[in-house]
Amino acid sequence: MMQRAYKAIGIAWFAACAFCWALGASAAPPGSRNIAVLYPDIGDPYRGVFTRIIEGVEEQTKGRVVSVAVGSNANPQEIAGELRQQDVRVVIALGRNGLRLAGGLDIPVIAGGVISVPESDVRNIPVFSLAPDPGLLFARLQNLMPAARRIFVVFDPRQNAWLLRFAKEAAAARGFELVAYEASDLKSALRLYQEVFAAMDPRRDALWLPQDSTTVDEASVLPLVLQEAWSRSLAVFSSSVVHVRRGALFSLYPDNLQLGHSLGSAAQSVLAANGATPRGVTPLRSVLTAVNVRTASHLGLNLSGRQQGIDMVFPEP
Repeated sequence: MMQRAYKAIGIAWFAACAFCWALGASAAPPGSRNIAVLYPDIGDPYRGVFTRIIEGVEEQTKGRVVSVAVGSNANPQEIAGELRQQDVRVVIALGRNGLRLAGGLDIPVIAGGVISVPESDVRNIPVFSLAPDPGLLFARLQNLMPAARRIFVVFDPRQNAWLLRFAKEAAAARGFELVAYEASDLKSALRLYQEVFAAMDPRRDALWLPQDSTTVDEASVLPLVLQEAWSRSLAVFSSSVVHVRRGALFSLYPDNLQLGHSLGSAAQSVLAANGATPRGVTPLRSVLTAVNVRTASHLGLNLSGRQQGIDMVFPEP
């Protein structure tokens, strides 16, 4: 049962697209409700994801926050008025629609629950991305596959140029050679994967699949990549927990309570700075680990002694 709950948490972010309006109104000590969280109003089990994040924010800030569930028909003026009435001074916006709505508010905004945002938006607000920190991914690869020396990745720069900047620094810090290929469409991505597989050495190379709708299309690219990797005994790790269920070796996914702590801490910093906000994208560092034990066995990797820190396993027992 816990396994399924963790899986729902890992996948939930990518289902959060329908919204409706609601405003929490529980009593709180003076000054503790200067922070509001805009989040998607969706049904269980996904609602539990946002509830957990809000719990983390409240743990960090030691008080109740204004919780606002918004929908596609939400009225920005009405929400802005409610927030002003509650003396909200910083908004944590979760998901793209929450971010879109918060963009019209005259209140500092911290974005979360998104993989990436346009560069123009990043210049104005801090963004806590759902894309796992490459440094943490590479550390986990080193733990599971100590002989790994090269990491291949195919990415669309329109989506993940920002993430590759982190990846290059992380690879250099851990002694990996990062071999990155840019692809702007599906056809070029498939061609590049053929080149990657022809170049990979199963003893020392691994393929990283970022969250990228161009180069890791789940309907066409992912099945071919995983099938080819299996037949050649090549290690594939991913930024998406869904891919581990389908055969990738491992992934990192959000620890939602800890993510709430991070967002709450950022909101406190904004309040302490009287509205001044940092800029740029922070990759996901509040993470849990999922591993496919069948794939690990197929690759000849011995996980006994490396079980510490593994939070979810596939196939499910």
